[in-house]
This record gives sequence, structure tokens and C-alpha cells, in this order.
Amino acid sequence: MAQGLARKLLPGFLAIAVFMTGDGFELTFLSKYVVDQGFSSSQASLLFTMYGLVAALAGWSSGVLAELFGAKRIMLIGAGSWIVLHLVFIGVALPSHSYSLMLASYMLRGMGYPLFIYSFVVLLAQTVDPGKLASAMGWFWTSYSFGIGVFGAYLPAFITPVIGEYYSLWVSLPFSIVGMIICLCFVPKTRNANLDTMSSSDKLRELSRGVTILKDNHQIALAAVLRVICNLTLYGFPVIMPLYLATHTNGGGAWYQVTEWSTIWGLLFVVTVFGNVFWGRMGDCFGWMSQMRWWGCWLSALGTLAMYYVPQLFGHNLPFMYVCAVVLGMGISAFVPMGAVFPALEPEHKGAAVSAHNLASGLTTFCGPFIATVLLNTVGFAGVCWAYAICYISGSVISFWIRPEQPGITRKVAAN
Repeated sequence: MAQGLARKLLPGFLAIAVFMTGDGFELTFLSKYVVDQGFSSSQASLLFTMYGLVAALAGWSSGVLAELFGAKRIMLIGAGSWIVLHLVFIGVALPSHSYSLMLASYMLRGMGYPLFIYSFVVLLAQTVDPGKLASAMGWFWTSYSFGIGVFGAYLPAFITPVIGEYYSLWVSLPFSIVGMIICLCFVPKTRNANLDTMSSSDKLRELSRGVTILKDNHQIALAAVLRVICNLTLYGFPVIMPLYLATHTNGGGAWYQVTEWSTIWGLLFVVTVFGNVFWGRMGDCFGWMSQMRWWGCWLSALGTLAMYYVPQLFGHNLPFMYVCAVVLGMGISAFVPMGAVFPALEPEHKGAAVSAHNLASGLTTFCGPFIATVLLNTVGFAGVCWAYAICYISGSVISFWIRPEQPGITRKVAAN
């Protein structure tokens, strides 16, 4: 990335990190907190599942909306909706103990963060040289990981023992507000000159292309499947692991405290912070697809199964669980080039391609908890973890049919 461009984009990366700190606060304890309030584990996982479904729809629309109306404007709309609906969730729904209101407010809050962060992906696709886009996406996911995983996991680990889980949800609010303010004041505006001459019907067709592109471009469809797979545990584990590691619910072992689980989960994201930058550079230098095929899929499968079996074999052993977190974090971060693959597969319609990427990104927030919701009561925690691992291995096979044009790589391979 050019030095001047990096200076212009730095506030956007900072806004992502700060905003996602607020969004990530509840991930390590919300499912347990809901169960502690008298609701079932299925009801707790359904909250995350429906949240992910709305996030998928918002993620799909964010790419084209950002192209049509400007990335900064859509980012601000997303942040504002998140803040309002979070206030409804913690200020009205949780105190009322009304599950239907909890479900509705938390589910609708799911539209906020995809509009905020994935609109910034469009800004990157519009302004960064294609040959450096994977590196830029590495910095994007580093910012995301710092927010949702590092600060979003470690801060609650220190705060919740002091003020409790409910009031910790209130502490998340200032971070999201500050992230929105940074966006408002410092994120640059972008403009798509081609849209100035488009009619309303043309703009609607452009919006729908975010879905029809999956039918028209089979490689985009396969890439979307791989994108869904690559973060299954990232959104599934916050549902099941607090129950598996810290309670006896559904056969959990209660080996760890929730605060210990928070440090394990936080370490995973610390690893992804460095892994995102490392794998972004490796992907630009040596090829996006081979990296995801052999490192992303297989390390993620190994780390997923290790997270389940290490407590079974060794009980309370934090160092071993930290090793599991490192393995899984390196596997998940190896998928960082996915954001560059979609525009490379459809260079004439980057907004629609990014929308397909964002739809898949949202669907993974749905599918991770959905797999847990469907399987937990029948096959237990082991079955859920094996389902995730099998998906990762399947993704390794699918990747052979995805062949994006990568500057400096595909031409080099063809020449050889």
C-alpha cells in the first residue's frame, strides 16, 4: 500500500478496531449469561443464529449499497443502527426477561456491524491497487481482530468479575460510539463516477447483482461456500465453548472459569492479529488459494478438534489450551486473502463481488451457531466440533475449482 494511501485509510482501520471492540464484548459470556437467566442452551444459541441470519442479509447488501451511496454513508448508518438496537437489547429486553423481545432486538442489531465494516471493504477495493489488496485485507482483518477478539475478549475478562456480565454489556457502548465518531470525522469519502449516469432501475439491478452473480459466476459461488466455511468456529465457538468449558450443560466438563475461557479466546485473536498481516503478505507473494487450501483449512480443522479433545484428555490445562488457540488462530487467519479473491473473480463488478463476499461472511455468522443449534442436543459438543472440522476439510477440496487472476502469481504460473 502506498504511504499516502495508508495515511488516508488509517482512520478507517482504527474505526473498525474501536467499533468492533464494543461489538465483541458479549461473545465470551452472553450464551452462558442467557442460560443463567433461566433460558435453555437452544434458546441461547438461537439468539446467535438469528443474529447471524440478519448479518448475512446486511452483509450482502452492504457491498452494493456502499458502491451506490458511498461507503462512509453506509458505515454511519450501520453504526447508528447498532447503537440504537443495543440500547433496546440491554436497556429494555434483558431487564424484561422477554425472550421474544431479546430475540427481536439482538437479531436486528445484527445488521449494524456488517454495514459498518464491509462497506469499508468496498472502500479498500475502490482505492487499493489489486496487487496489494490481500495485504490491505490483512490490515483490515487485523483491525477487526484487535477489536472483536483482543480487546473484546480481554477487557470483559477483567471487567465482568468486578461489575458483572449485565453491566459489562453497557461498557461496550462507548467503544461503538467512538468508532462511529472516528468514521464520521476522518474516514474519506469515495465516489463511483459510473453511477452518476445510472437510472433507478439500473441501480436496482446493480443491487440484485450481489445475489445473481452467484448464479452467473460459478467460481464466485464456490468462493462463497469456502468463505462460509472458513469462519465457522469463529462464530460457533462463542456459543458452545462457554457452555462446554465452564458448565455441565449438555455434558460440559466445567473445567474452566468463563474468565479463563475469555483469555483463551482472546489469545486466538492475538494470534490472528499477527497472522492476518503475515498471511496477507504470504498470499500476495506465493498465491492466495494454495495458502488457504493447505494452511487455512487443515490448521482450522486440527485446531477445532484440539479445542474439544484437550480438555477431555488433560482436564484443566491452560497452557495446552493456549496452544490450541494458537493453532486455530493461525488457521483462521490464513483465509485472509478471501476478501481479495472475490473482486479478482469479477473485476468488472467489484461491488457485486464484494456483496457476494459479504453475504458469505454474514452466512458464516449464521451457519456457525446454526450447526450448534441443530446438533448440540443430539450429538453433543463432540459432534458439533467434528461437523466444523469436516466442513474445513471439504473446503480444502472445493478450493481446487477456484482460480482467481492474481497479479504476479497466475501469470508466473502460466509462464512456467
